[in-house]
This record gives sequence, C-alpha cells and structure tokens, in this order.
Amino acid sequence: MKKRRYHTLPLREQIRQKPKLFVVYLLLRLSVVGVMVAQIFNRDWHNVALCLLTLFLFTLPSFIERNWHIEIPSTLELIILFFIYAAEILGEIRAFYVSVPGWDTALHTMTGFLSAAVGFSLVDIINRNENTKLNLSPLYVSIAAFCFSMAIGVIWEFFEFFMDMTFGLDMQKDCIVHEIHTVLLDPTNSNKVVSLTGITETSVNGIDLGLGGYLDIGLIDTMKDLFVTFIGATVFSFIGFFYVKNRGKGRFAKRFIPTLRSSEKGPER
Repeated sequence: MKKRRYHTLPLREQIRQKPKLFVVYLLLRLSVVGVMVAQIFNRDWHNVALCLLTLFLFTLPSFIERNWHIEIPSTLELIILFFIYAAEILGEIRAFYVSVPGWDTALHTMTGFLSAAVGFSLVDIINRNENTKLNLSPLYVSIAAFCFSMAIGVIWEFFEFFMDMTFGLDMQKDCIVHEIHTVLLDPTNSNKVVSLTGITETSVNGIDLGLGGYLDIGLIDTMKDLFVTFIGATVFSFIGFFYVKNRGKGRFAKRFIPTLRSSEKGPER
C-alpha cells in the first residue's frame, strides 16, 4: 500500500508520527501569539507585524513539503523553527541582539549551516535525478553547497546595507573601536596610512557621545557575520562530503539534509 505523505495525514496521525515536532511547533506558535497580543495592547504595530511574519515563516517548511515534494527531516525542521523564533521574537522584539553578547553571531553561524544544507540538497537532488544525466563528485557537491551558503550570506549583507542606507536603520550593528588606520588623515595626500590609537572618546559637533571609543558604522559587524557564515558553511560542507561519499551510511547527516520523496527520486548512486 502506498505510504501517505506526512503533511496530508490527519492531525492525530501527524502527532503520532512526529510528536516532538508537533509539540515544539504548537508551543512556539502559542508563544508568538501571546507576544503579539501583548504588543497589540502596547500599540506597537511594528512588533505586531514581526509576530505575523514569524507565524507566516513557521508555515514555510510545511508548504515546501506539500508543494515541492521535498521531505524535510524533523531535526532540520526543529532547527528552522527555533532559528525563526530566536531571530524575530527574541532577537528583534526582546532585543537579544543588543542585550545578549554573541546572539547575532550565533544566528549568522547557524545561517551558514542551514544555507549550506539547502544548497547541498538542491545540488544533490539534481545530481541524483535520472533526467539530468549528471555524475558530480562528492567534493563538487560540497563546494557547490559552500558557495551557495556564502552567496546567501553576501546577499543578506547587501540587504542590511540597503535597509540602513535607505531607511536609516541599524541592521549592520555598529561597534566601538579604539584605533583607526586611514589615509584620509594624511596631510600630504600621498596615500600614507595615519594611525590613531588609544581612542577613548568620540565627539560629534562638539558633543561627546560617551562611547569610550570610536564608533565603527557596521564594517566590523559585516565582516564578522560573513566569517561566521563561512564557518557554518564549511562545517556542513564537510559533513555533506562524507554523506555523499558514503551514501546510505551514518544517521547524523541525514538529520539535516532535505530529500525528494521516494517517488520523485532518481536511482541511487
């Protein structure tokens, strides 16, 4: 008898097959709804919009599985749900990006990992499809996944820069530095680097900003985000390499790699 897809099963059967996923999904949605109600009472419509966006993003894994014939492992789906909640509800509304050191860095590292998983799956699915007539090596598939993840990271940084420059936001978080090296302070205009070290204050129009150093306007944050994306992408690409090389062996990698449903797959290689 043909096995029915998980997301076409009755709710009771879905709960039976993936109880942990269902419980987490339900608790996160209830939490977001609770936060949204509080924001409505506070008349903070920006945060209400963020809550609605979060609820919408929660539905994407199910939408992809139903409409694109892709099977998302429960572990990966749980990570995606927690990532969305951590980024939108905790990071934005609860201001963890500001109050919790390393929060943004941790999420960007996870972005690199997840993007590499998506890129890896896309290339691997195409590689295994009998209609494409490809036979890519495990190394090539891993490199493609790595490049896909880095491209996503770069595009996101472009988006942050665009939003900051266009709408006056601070998505590229500023930071405090205590030394600068620049040719703009060279009085001879001969392209010599002038270094200022031990900076303890910054003044604008004669007003001390009280920062305890010089205000960097996002470059360090951007480069840090790209670097941790690189780390996340590298880790997953390494895992993916051995997943393809030893096809069918090991359970760890399978927890993070979406696949086509059995009826859609080409022959195993």
